[in-house]
Amino acid sequence: METAVAAHWLGFPKSQVHGVSLFGEIERLIADWVEQARQWSHTGSWPWFDMAEPTGTIAGTFRGSCHSRPQALNGGGLGGEHGPLPVSRESGFYHEPVMVNEIVEFLAPAPGRLIFDGTLGGGGHSEALLRRGAQVVAMDQDAHAIRHACERLKTYEERFCALHGNFRRFPEILAETGVLGFDGMLVDLGVSSHQLDEPERGFSFQKDGPLDLRMDQQALRTAADLVNMESEEELERILREFGEEPQSRRIARTIVKARAKKPIRTTSDLARIVEGVTGRKGRRHPATLTFQAIRLAVNDELAALRQFLELAPRWLKPGGRLLVISFHSLEDRITKQAFNHLATPFCDRPEWPEPRPNSDFCMTLVTRKPVEPSAEEIARNPRARSARLRVAQKLSKTTA
Repeated sequence: METAVAAHWLGFPKSQVHGVSLFGEIERLIADWVEQARQWSHTGSWPWFDMAEPTGTIAGTFRGSCHSRPQALNGGGLGGEHGPLPVSRESGFYHEPVMVNEIVEFLAPAPGRLIFDGTLGGGGHSEALLRRGAQVVAMDQDAHAIRHACERLKTYEERFCALHGNFRRFPEILAETGVLGFDGMLVDLGVSSHQLDEPERGFSFQKDGPLDLRMDQQALRTAADLVNMESEEELERILREFGEEPQSRRIARTIVKARAKKPIRTTSDLARIVEGVTGRKGRRHPATLTFQAIRLAVNDELAALRQFLELAPRWLKPGGRLLVISFHSLEDRITKQAFNHLATPFCDRPEWPEPRPNSDFCMTLVTRKPVEPSAEEIARNPRARSARLRVAQKLSKTTA
């Protein structure tokens, strides 16, 4: 019976179910599948990974916990150690990175230093680090971005690699590489200019397009699915918690009434519904907070940030720095609270007789307040105006 079930599952006709020959074929198929999976998840030949010194038995903690293996993309770009970072719209994927000078100053890239860029995007931050001799392991959940960044950075392929996946899953994705410690880690939580300007991605209501909003195009649920299927109560919660939208209840109620007549399929459909509820006041489009909330919900962005901030300190070498660029108050608040907790030696509660040691204490704050872009950068790139950078550093001797 088990043989017949195995044969059916593997696609064999019943006529081929006859003992040893079948199991030999099964063994061959499994071996082929394992080899394909190994090649799919293989991260490339990077001898410089041996330079990453372990800070503990970290890899074993996460090895084998992956649900689906990522695709590894070796890559690359533009050479040269000096000069401004080019931003090309002809390349098919363009994005001007924010606060590059500040990133370089805090991460201090140099030969022999290994840095993690959890949001590769157009490759601007990674290129700035590579130009100064650092080795960079990058990730992004947008496969389109990875392809173009790898082409851009191909000159540095001896010191650069890119992996497809969400930065919240970096331990299991990096488990195959043997990397056990970083000199610096960076995540930029903004949406790329290319994503905003590409109507078919649905990130902007300035141009009509499908209501998508997925960072990872392989993800199953789109913004249209959320808007048309969630309950009124859940929509209200999403708009209130993720968008801090004061009209969340009225907007949710109007969305439910509108979708009862016909599905809400495009960015313009949703923008018109929200504008009909709130009207236009000031320069900001009335649908801005609604789109922010739905994007955060579709991509589970705040939970991903919390998970990353919990895991990242374990992967920093002593003295290594963790940098987070956020673009709205929710992200910045989560980062601030996480950094403050990691940098606090003792915890206290009203019901405790005295403070107790904080078992998570392992960092020190490099920036007490968020660093903002310069006036010059904002004039050059207005989309940088909301960026806020926070930096924490791993203690030389930790209790973690």
